[in-house]
Amino acid sequence: MQEKRFRPAQAKWTVVAMLAGAAIGYWFPDSASGVFHATQLQILSTIFLRLIQALIAPLLFGTLVVGVAGYGDEIGKLGRLAARSFLYFEVVTTLALVIGLTVANLVHPGRGVELGAASAETGQQLAQTPITLMGMVEHAVPRSFFEAAAGNQVLAIVVFSIIFGLALGQVRGPARDLVLSMCDALSQVMFKFTGVVMLLAPFGIGGAVAATVGRSGLGMLSHLGFLVLTLYGSLIAFALLVLLPVAFFFGVPLLPFLRAVREPWLLAFSTASSESALPMALERMERLGVPRRIVAFVLPAGYSFNMDGTSLYLSLAAVFVAQAAGIVMPLERQLLMVLTLMVTSKGVAAVPRAGLVVLSATLSQFGLPLEGVAVILGVDALMDMGRTSINVVGNCLASAVLARWEGVFGREKTAAPQFGMAAGLNAVLAPRDHEQR
Repeated sequence: MQEKRFRPAQAKWTVVAMLAGAAIGYWFPDSASGVFHATQLQILSTIFLRLIQALIAPLLFGTLVVGVAGYGDEIGKLGRLAARSFLYFEVVTTLALVIGLTVANLVHPGRGVELGAASAETGQQLAQTPITLMGMVEHAVPRSFFEAAAGNQVLAIVVFSIIFGLALGQVRGPARDLVLSMCDALSQVMFKFTGVVMLLAPFGIGGAVAATVGRSGLGMLSHLGFLVLTLYGSLIAFALLVLLPVAFFFGVPLLPFLRAVREPWLLAFSTASSESALPMALERMERLGVPRRIVAFVLPAGYSFNMDGTSLYLSLAAVFVAQAAGIVMPLERQLLMVLTLMVTSKGVAAVPRAGLVVLSATLSQFGLPLEGVAVILGVDALMDMGRTSINVVGNCLASAVLARWEGVFGREKTAAPQFGMAAGLNAVLAPRDHEQR
């Protein structure tokens, strides 16, 4: 009963914080005179996101090792799960790229946009990060786990944890039990750590909204509002034309799934960070009925290989820049760009603005002006919120689909409350709830 009372309250305070942040940003913009400006509240968002980033590496390591090593002699099932996961990821992200490309050619969001007034300096800085297939594969294998953890390199952490789990699964005797129990204890402690951090979510979200509105104003969509509306319309179309049929086809219970992803979606939307929603998404999917070993593999892997919203945004934004620059791209060149994005969009860090790095590299490769990146930056914060939230929903659906595909959906549902974030939150709030009763 405690958790049912808390969850709506958490969502309510998140919405209140967003509205309060918008009001503060409107009344105390950067252009106003005075000592206080709303952008100074960016520190609240920075602290919150840094705490979230601090827990990602140990959380992923603990859950993945337990999930992989738990297969034991049935390690062949993990290979099958991995093959099915990456097949699903590739199909869905390709559909997202195609939808973004199609909408951009039908709606022409770049028509009438001036690139000349924008500086290419920011785009040039983002383009300095080279993104190649060989480079992505190389960086997926960490030289040091601690280096990968310090840099929040999710893909490298996943690779190390999987190999570590495979090795642990081959060990027999007390040594295996000791390490496995330590990793299980680590994952449970990190979920309770997450519970404490999530209490700060309304403050971090409010600070982020206040800083954004204070810096750009409520009229930040005046010049590029059509692009933002086009992106959101495309994301809705993707959800209705791809995610919804997939859920029906694999028999995922729709209403329970929507209730489970409501809060992770809201958190990802308000912070524009998939990382902030990862712990809650892990817990919610396990409570829905996705076994721990499935969700602990599919969700982290999806954060690198199943960025549905980001993939759609990349194809839409690239064509937008070409249209704004007056460059006509023939269909075959657009398809080649989509194939390039299919590779370069994999391994995108689940943090705000990471998609701009991929976009800048793609524009440079196809001879499109980097001034387009500087223009998009004006409204990218709002677009990032939409695409990131779809990333989270798509990955949550992927975990449920893979559980259905493996024929294990709902079999371990009763074990979830002992492992998830809600247990950590209830542990933190238990004394307060007791006093209220």
